[in-house]
Amino acid sequence: MKISEMIMKIKELELYIHIPFCVKKCQYCDFLSAPAPESVIEAYLDQLLQEIRAVSRQYAKDPVITIFIGGGTPSILTPSQMQRLLEQLYAGFFIVPDAEITVECNPGTLDAVKLRTYRDFGVNRLSVGLQSAQEEELRLLGRVHTYQEFRDNYELARSIGFANINVDLMTALPGQRADTYAHSLEKVIDLRPEHISAYSLIIEEGTPFFERFGESDRLREKGKDQHQLPDEKEERKMYQLTKELLQQAGYQRYEISNYALDGFVCRHNAGYWRRNNYLGMGLGAASMVNNFRFSNTSDFGNYLNTDFANEVYAYTDRYELQIYEQMEEFMFLGLRMTQGVSAKDFQNQFHKELEEVYGTVLDKQLKQGFINKTKNGYCLTDFGIDISNYVMAEYLLDP
Repeated sequence: MKISEMIMKIKELELYIHIPFCVKKCQYCDFLSAPAPESVIEAYLDQLLQEIRAVSRQYAKDPVITIFIGGGTPSILTPSQMQRLLEQLYAGFFIVPDAEITVECNPGTLDAVKLRTYRDFGVNRLSVGLQSAQEEELRLLGRVHTYQEFRDNYELARSIGFANINVDLMTALPGQRADTYAHSLEKVIDLRPEHISAYSLIIEEGTPFFERFGESDRLREKGKDQHQLPDEKEERKMYQLTKELLQQAGYQRYEISNYALDGFVCRHNAGYWRRNNYLGMGLGAASMVNNFRFSNTSDFGNYLNTDFANEVYAYTDRYELQIYEQMEEFMFLGLRMTQGVSAKDFQNQFHKELEEVYGTVLDKQLKQGFINKTKNGYCLTDFGIDISNYVMAEYLLDP
């Protein structure tokens, strides 16, 4: 099936490009990424460019408002490789002049030539994975950089003219305390990046961290004593510190784990939470266009052998979301944003009143203090954010 058989004309489009390579696999990482020799990276890039050429023919007139090049570590690409990638995106898609174009980077993989190439070819936002400013924590995570290398890369990016930089931090690391986390957060705040993402560590199966800390994580979830991971009380302290220190520094929380200075909300990620159309290209990349979901194969060999030139695609699944699933996603994703969900938007999309579908749940959660009623709809309270997984589960509908 061709993409054109699944879609209608769309108003706006977001692109995600997956680069599944890294210098070294981190101890906690379960993402689709791994180290690879230069010959493999080059073969993958050639195939990715073929996919972009083929897919872009279906969307050539649709305005692209954001591009996110993620991974893996896209910043391990050479300047010429990144240039080829960006040139092909511009050649195939209608990228609006003010599009937000992000490259995900790891400290220690950037240099002046790479950064100037990004700037010359339209990249206007960097997302830098620091994770911690503590050397011991960086070593534990298996990161390939020091804090000083992060500082050097950050200052170099500023000197070259990047005025929109995100920094990622992680909380609830093994052995981490609220005071050591606060030290990392304060160091980052002092640099004044435009955006800060603070994510709690999840111990994922299949990772070295699961082998080392999986049992402790299981015990912690049951409320039992364990001595390797921060307990619930310590983790809550980190959570509160994030909110308080960033708010004091002028950062506004706009999503459960994301904070930005005024005017610097990540447009690409906000688009996901608002269920904008997005198109993923590259190994394992997911898409959602006009309520059709489809994903590329995660098998590297299958991806390299796909005949994109003849409009054969590497999709492993295609699925049209039913109306009830669209409604569920509207609530799950929209409530992640601090502004919450709009009753008018719900009505416009589904031709039903929000309260007609979810009135019982909304009334219950208002009384429980999980949500607040806003001028436009509903949003999570601080308490609701704390237990957001439980809150969101109540928006599942019977088919």
